[in-house]
Amino acid sequence: MFLPIDNVPRDYAWGSTSAIAELRGMEPSGGPEAELWLGAHPGSPARILSPESVGGATDLAEWIAASPSHAGLAGPRLPFLLKLLAAAAPLSLQAHPSLEQADAGFARENAAGVPIDAPHRNYKDAFHKPELVVALSETYSALCGFRAVGETRALLAAIDDGAAPLAALSASLGEDSDADAEVLRRTVRDLLDGRLGAVVPALVAAADAALARGTLDADEETVLRTVASLADAYPGDAGVAVAFLLNRVTLQRGEALYLPAGNIHAYLEGFGVELMASSDNVLRGGLTPKHVDVDELLAVLDFEPLPVPLLRPLAVGPGIDVFRPDVPDFELLRVDAALAADTPIDLPGPAIAVVTQGTVRLTASTEITLPVGAAAYIVPEEQPLRVSGDGEVFVATTHLDR
Repeated sequence: MFLPIDNVPRDYAWGSTSAIAELRGMEPSGGPEAELWLGAHPGSPARILSPESVGGATDLAEWIAASPSHAGLAGPRLPFLLKLLAAAAPLSLQAHPSLEQADAGFARENAAGVPIDAPHRNYKDAFHKPELVVALSETYSALCGFRAVGETRALLAAIDDGAAPLAALSASLGEDSDADAEVLRRTVRDLLDGRLGAVVPALVAAADAALARGTLDADEETVLRTVASLADAYPGDAGVAVAFLLNRVTLQRGEALYLPAGNIHAYLEGFGVELMASSDNVLRGGLTPKHVDVDELLAVLDFEPLPVPLLRPLAVGPGIDVFRPDVPDFELLRVDAALAADTPIDLPGPAIAVVTQGTVRLTASTEITLPVGAAAYIVPEEQPLRVSGDGEVFVATTHLDR
């Protein structure tokens, strides 16, 4: 069963004014269009375009709550949320809890009587929120996870102009013999608590001077230009200095990042397909006017330095790749319809498809043709899914509910 769905883009201030509208062949709204949610999350459930076919339900949340088995689910919750995300400016630095942390945090704040919509509430539900993003734009830039402390020490030494706050940052970063995770925990705490003084303006001044000298390599220049850009957008925000500690990556179209629980990250600019566990739990670490709970963030963060968390797709058929993370909540298929040529695809659970190029026909016991920008909910059937046409379609699905 194929159920056409749609939604209204979320108008977060960092959103692009054109990317989502252009993909969908629509006139831009004139304001930012940051995210198009394609799922059943109560924050913005996708609209059902043919409500008469599902007993009059107008959105996925309503339909799934009333008839989960008809939606191919074992219970009243779709485990994933698919989005089109278009960032024209940086998002906040953030991390997401593990399933255990979310369950405990949600119960703790409920017991304390914290209103669910309170601006200082950390846990809106009892679920984790790992996520992946695949670039649709030619480039997609992000910060993701801590890089090795030795690299940060070396870059700081290369730009250090003797300012007292930079000396304090250098001291916090410790010696080569110190354990990286403990160094990073201490430094992030001290930056967010303000214990290191006016680090941001000192760091930006040193970065500007080093860029003017032109003595750094391309990767170092990219880090420093990012710091300077973030400082322009968020003057004095401690998250600017935290960003100095992180991996900086630019994806090419079709490349993907996977951000598990505890990974601190921020999308900087670009247009992509994002897929996540369906949750609203976000612990922020700066680059935002919203609440930053330093203690809870420190409890959630993974401070072990890691390489850029690229997620390589697996080829599972002609023109069919799957991005498969280490959680059962979701996986993402990318299908080149012309190459797939009706190759059967066995979906592990209910799915949502969105077309990102051309026109695509989906076939099982029935069929639907979707133009670029269109989306559909897919109830799994005995017959496998087949894809044909001349376009590209992303299909999000789950292993949790079949």
